[in-house]
Amino acid sequence: MTETKLAKISSVGFGVGGYQNMQFGLHITFSGDGWGICTSDCTLDKNQNKWSKHCKWTEEDRDQEYVDIVHRLSDILHKAKVKDVSELKGIPVEVTIEGMGCGKLSSWRVLEEVL
Repeated sequence: MTETKLAKISSVGFGVGGYQNMQFGLHITFSGDGWGICTSDCTLDKNQNKWSKHCKWTEEDRDQEYVDIVHRLSDILHKAKVKDVSELKGIPVEVTIEGMGCGKLSSWRVLEEVL
């Protein structure tokens, strides 16, 4: 079952967070009427996760992930008509959640049409 809900960004940060606070990137919480769900657009933090010959990725791969995250953040800021990550708090969004009960966030978008 897929459900689309209206929400607002209730918290947002750019830095270390995500899984075991070992990832670097954008971390967002969406909240609606009596519910909330989180997401992160991040990759392994270079200062906490060192590359070794046993890794299935390269430093160049991680560098490209950093670039991709910043490009996506730039698009989000543009759609939300704000200039700084901190200004995303309170921005209306539409979230799509898959599954029953807790569910899983499958996508989200800024509601540009109401800004």
